[in-house]
Amino acid sequence: MRAVQAVRFGGPEALELVEVERPSPISTEVRVAVAAAGVNPVDCKTRRGEGVARWVGAPPFIPGWDVAGTVDATGYGVTRLAVGDRVLGMPWFPRRAGAYAEHVTAPSRQLARVPDGMDLREAAALPLAGLTAWQSLVDAADLRAGQTVLVLGAAGGVGHLAVQVAKARGASVVASARPERHAFLRELGADELVDRTSVPTAQAAREVDVALDLLGGEHTRAALETVRPGGVLLAVADGADERVLAEAERRGVRVSEPLVEPDGHGLELLLALMGEGRLRVTVEEALPLADARRAHERVEAGGVRGKLVLEVGAG
Repeated sequence: MRAVQAVRFGGPEALELVEVERPSPISTEVRVAVAAAGVNPVDCKTRRGEGVARWVGAPPFIPGWDVAGTVDATGYGVTRLAVGDRVLGMPWFPRRAGAYAEHVTAPSRQLARVPDGMDLREAAALPLAGLTAWQSLVDAADLRAGQTVLVLGAAGGVGHLAVQVAKARGASVVASARPERHAFLRELGADELVDRTSVPTAQAAREVDVALDLLGGEHTRAALETVRPGGVLLAVADGADERVLAEAERRGVRVSEPLVEPDGHGLELLLALMGEGRLRVTVEEALPLADARRAHERVEAGGVRGKLVLEVGAG
């Protein structure tokens, strides 16, 4: 089968289109004929030897976790899915999943069925970003109606979904992004827009209940200054260093460093929101599998509105 491999740690040029053996599912697994694969910042970090590279292992490896496609084989004991089912998921994270390939095997309960009528490119863009938003805001922060959340990097893959998840929870959203993305975020329901190019992060909001940091670096410390005592800082991008943790304790702010986990049930909850018209995934561009290098270059350059996906097979 065709696949894109990272043949060494390094830049996008380390990605090569190769032929590899098609995997076979073991017990409790299904094999998915991949129609599309989502491209995420963690894919790029891991290709460089950062991100979750220590769990993925040494090159060569097939990058990627987000997949959508059709089940074409099942292992012993699978009861939830059958050959012919259209599915989506982000299996195995943070271990290697090999999503940039024509076939992927995965535990059946780490996948969910794609609703009728949903485009598989759109489906491939949802899992990792959507679950990151859900598990951060809902599971880690317990975001509730009437609260206010600041989203840093609100127009990106996780950010644009986090805005919508927060609104679905009844929260008010302050969205920080480049000004050319403000109209897009207003369409998604953001209540207040902040120009991240001219307004320092520490001044983006005041006394919010939850700050979702999707930028990392110096923004994490600055985001802490926007959170009220008793509130929550979600340090998703890079985690929180000892200085941030110490300052948060002094301020009475809880810091959470969520790392997304595979969750078939969580995907079903996100798909339910989509079915209700309260969540939509934006795919800025779908590129051929052979253009994985270009996809990584674009993600690393920043400024992608929503998600990029790779078109892998029919679907």
